[in-house]
Amino acid sequence: MSHATQNLAMTTPSQASPEPVEQRSDVRSRRIEATPAQVFSAMSEAERVARWWGPAGFSSTVHQFDFRPGGDWRLTLHGPDGADYPNHNRFTRIEPDHLLVIDHPSTDHHFVLTLKLVPEAGGTRVHWCQTFDTVAHHASLADFVATANEQNLDRLAAEVARSTLGACD
Repeated sequence: MSHATQNLAMTTPSQASPEPVEQRSDVRSRRIEATPAQVFSAMSEAERVARWWGPAGFSSTVHQFDFRPGGDWRLTLHGPDGADYPNHNRFTRIEPDHLLVIDHPSTDHHFVLTLKLVPEAGGTRVHWCQTFDTVAHHASLADFVATANEQNLDRLAAEVARSTLGACD
């Protein structure tokens, strides 16, 4: 298998559901003034992900970041209220500078997150699609997820800008 396209063949409940994907997904798009490689770098390096992952006001501690198809990503999100939220994700598909698919195999909030990077003049369009197993599950979280995903994209853009401007750690 080439390094350029790495894929872990998995069928998750999110993919197998008979309900239409568009009715159980939160879809976002954001233009970032950087190359796909610069955006992908912020998505593929644990220390950088820790700086931007999660809604506004949250911080992250990354415990494991095995960035390969089938690799586990374990982190704790620390909420602004002091609560900790342990998370487990698995990378299922990686195409450097183009695509990242993450499975969140939680028994109470299972979803698949697909991040596509598309070059645009002077930047990159980030397509963010978070798909839940059922329409009802998505509907129960839709307002929170919509806000949180916009904040994630804000924080990703800020991390990419931080890097492209040559800021120090």
